[in-house]
Amino acid sequence: MAAENTGAGAYAAAGVDIAAGERAVDLMKRHVARTRRPEQVTDASGFAGLFRLDTAKYRDPVLATSTDGVGTKVMLAQQLDRHDTIGIDLVAMVVDDLVVSGAEPLFMTDYIATGAVVPERIAEIVGGIAEGCHQAGCALVGGETAEHPGAMEPHEYDLAGAGTGVVEGDAILGPDRVREGDAVIAMASSGPHSNGYSLIRRIVDEADLDLFAEVPELGTTLGEALLTPTRVYAADCVALTSEVEVHAYSHVTGGGLAANLARSLPDHVDAHVDRGTWAPGPLFDHLAEKGGVAREDMEATFNMGVGMVAIVAEQDADRALALLDGRGLAAWRLGSVTAGKGNTVVEGEYRSA
Repeated sequence: MAAENTGAGAYAAAGVDIAAGERAVDLMKRHVARTRRPEQVTDASGFAGLFRLDTAKYRDPVLATSTDGVGTKVMLAQQLDRHDTIGIDLVAMVVDDLVVSGAEPLFMTDYIATGAVVPERIAEIVGGIAEGCHQAGCALVGGETAEHPGAMEPHEYDLAGAGTGVVEGDAILGPDRVREGDAVIAMASSGPHSNGYSLIRRIVDEADLDLFAEVPELGTTLGEALLTPTRVYAADCVALTSEVEVHAYSHVTGGGLAANLARSLPDHVDAHVDRGTWAPGPLFDHLAEKGGVAREDMEATFNMGVGMVAIVAEQDADRALALLDGRGLAAWRLGSVTAGKGNTVVEGEYRSA
């Protein structure tokens, strides 16, 4: 963030606080340092993040990239004045898309736009981003904080990120690897993750729900439950791919389980999913009840407790479940791949919590 030729005083009068931006950078440095990987190269100017790709490690390295944001979940973070976890959501939305291809996430950059730079708040946000990168095993190599007075209110902000990963050319995962008879493995979500928050905010407003009130069945306040950060699956998926025959992944985001899983299927098979293998969780039940939302709409909006799906060779299903359990990630046999037309077939009734 640099001053215009009219001088820092004129820029400050226009609403941009250069000193606050510099203090925010100082505060975030310790967070960013946690994410450093040995492949990083120092750029003394600070204008770019440099990362050396170890080509000797790969036969045919293919770079994968993804970019995303957090959506309207940031509005809840602002409403609750809680900013230390929203960055984890950002990282998860990026790196958990990357691993669907089989790629190992290498590094990320972030972009934060705000009405006014409050250094401590920016540092909290970046602290969350750094924590997400730490969980994913990737480096946070750079970013940008932009002050937009007049375009945003002082307390408002939005954030976006981009990530890069690498996968061997002959190890790219996807629909072409999926076979009839494969096992479908579910990995538990931590909640709605970062999807469906426009509907959530509508439910909160129309049902006049108190975000600060304790909800007994949730064991916390509604606001805290809704701000639970997105699960970062990247490291778990990288570990799983290295140990078992994974054919495809599906990151369950906007559109729900059925639509996202179908994206990972070829057009000659279906994935049959049994609702009876899991209970979505009390937060989803609470939202459906308070909002009067039908199951069909819930399933088309939320992950309903399944945040990532792995399609693996049938003979590796038990080993996959054991590996994920050993990593502390709840996972279960969700269903199987059968002959079909590229659809997800969801059957049965949810298990009682």
